[in-house]
Amino acid sequence: MIDSRTIDRIMDAANIVDVVSEFVTLKKSGANYKGLCPFHNDRTPSFSVSPARGIYKCFSCGKAGNAANFIMEHEQMTYPEALKWLAKKYNIDVEERELTPEERRQETERESIFIVNEWAAGYFNDNLLNDPDGKAIGLAYFRSRGFRDDIIAKFRLGFALSRQRRIPRTQRTVRQEG
Repeated sequence: MIDSRTIDRIMDAANIVDVVSEFVTLKKSGANYKGLCPFHNDRTPSFSVSPARGIYKCFSCGKAGNAANFIMEHEQMTYPEALKWLAKKYNIDVEERELTPEERRQETERESIFIVNEWAAGYFNDNLLNDPDGKAIGLAYFRSRGFRDDIIAKFRLGFALSRQRRIPRTQRTVRQEG
């Protein structure tokens, strides 16, 4: 595991414009920089980089994040790999240590919570968009409150049915015991 102080040093040193410029041609536009998005087939510059905030955002496909997120997405790396990439770029020594059994247990529990949360978000979003009640009640409610479809999709809003719906086979998790 990479030490939290090292992560802070890496993220403080990482200049978002410098990092993104290695992969995207950027042009100054006011306080920010603009370019063609590397994550989709962009024809007009919809990709913006804010040095003041240390973030990037594509206003076409919605991809956004900091320098580590950019490297993760662009280079298909894990978070630790992206941090090491940035550390190498900025000549920062990476201090790693082994996780204690308690830290490993907490990390496993945390990952499990994210998996369950992702499944639930997909389930309730699917209810909203594909179930007759979800469309008639939930979607109608969101639209009556002024939520546009792009906002509903971006935030993956969902709907809880008053009855239990059969979970499609593709969403079921099969637990195999050895």
